[in-house]
Amino acid sequence: MQVAERIQELRRQIARAVVGQDAVVEEILICLLAGGHALLEGAPGLGKTLLVRTLAQCVQLKYSRIQFTPDLMPADITGTNVIVEGSDGARDFRFEAGPIFGNVVLADEINRATPKTQSALLEAMQESAVTVAGTRHALDEPFLVLATQNPIEMEGTYPLPEAQLDRFFFKVLIAEPSEDELVAIVGATTGSEQQQPAAVLDAETILAMRQEVRAVPIAEPLVRHIARLVRATQPEADEAAPIARQYIRYGAGVRAAQSLVLAAKSWALLAGRTHVAFADLRRAFLPALRHRVVLNFEGEAAGVAMDDILVQILDHVPQLPEDVARLAPQPDSTLG
Repeated sequence: MQVAERIQELRRQIARAVVGQDAVVEEILICLLAGGHALLEGAPGLGKTLLVRTLAQCVQLKYSRIQFTPDLMPADITGTNVIVEGSDGARDFRFEAGPIFGNVVLADEINRATPKTQSALLEAMQESAVTVAGTRHALDEPFLVLATQNPIEMEGTYPLPEAQLDRFFFKVLIAEPSEDELVAIVGATTGSEQQQPAAVLDAETILAMRQEVRAVPIAEPLVRHIARLVRATQPEADEAAPIARQYIRYGAGVRAAQSLVLAAKSWALLAGRTHVAFADLRRAFLPALRHRVVLNFEGEAAGVAMDDILVQILDHVPQLPEDVARLAPQPDSTLG
């Protein structure tokens, strides 16, 4: 079975428990394929926890949840060494793993913990390992962090530092359900019978799919287009878009370009293509950059939406005719 068919079956199973939110589900599956983490932002009660738990169930991975609170300590996430006494009376230290040692980790309301505790995730997200008392402990792959934050209630929260935001592959915005979706949700969750999703993937299959994603070729003109897009967000760059010079304090960097490439490859694979297209880059641009660009004072005072700025930057960087011509698909460029 091809990657696109497997992911389509996974989406069908997730839809048995999660009503609507098709774009959100797709972007999270792109993170799963590309090996990146996601920051989910939405109001309470929109099914973020249900979505993450359902995903872990459908891919047969260990699910772990961390509820972030102001009194949460780093050791509550990573684990710690405890003193144990053997049968001979000798005492020794033994490492007790924390909830970060899962495959699909839900970091719920991540912005409610202090920066010291938030930083406990940095090594895990970047290197799939944690260091406790000088000893490095590797995490099992695949490892996926799905963090949530509430954009409405900001009292008692600690904004995520830019270095940590940069570790998230996508920032996924979860919108309120439509009228039809709300009716379907209420009907599905208040009845006597609820559909249970089936497991359709496993860890070995996911890791193999990630290798297939990285094997998808991307043409040099597309890579240069990505570089131009990223440079256009940097207000000090010669290639900066006018709106970037006006409203942006810090633009995107290298990780943004890497995320765009991997996300575009993933979308191409899901479409059954063996090549990346400009359309794949456009789909990845907003979720890959909306958390990596920092507004300046003027942008914050004007209340401009980050997505509106990014759309203007996307339109500012043209697709050069010669690049489009070089990327014309060949007769055998679609998977059978």
